[in-house]
Amino acid sequence: MATDRFTSRLGESDDYKREQLIARIERVVEKMTLPELEALSYDLFTKGFL
Repeated sequence: MATDRFTSRLGESDDYKREQLIARIERVVEKMTLPELEALSYDLFTKGFL
């Protein structure tokens, strides 16, 4: 029974980690200045993420 609880939490942990990372990134991006956002955008574009 405990194994089922553990394995079910493992399945959710990836989604939870993803949501937490997205939330952290959103908080940081909201505080960035325009030049910082432009630099980030350029970096992401040149690496093929945008």
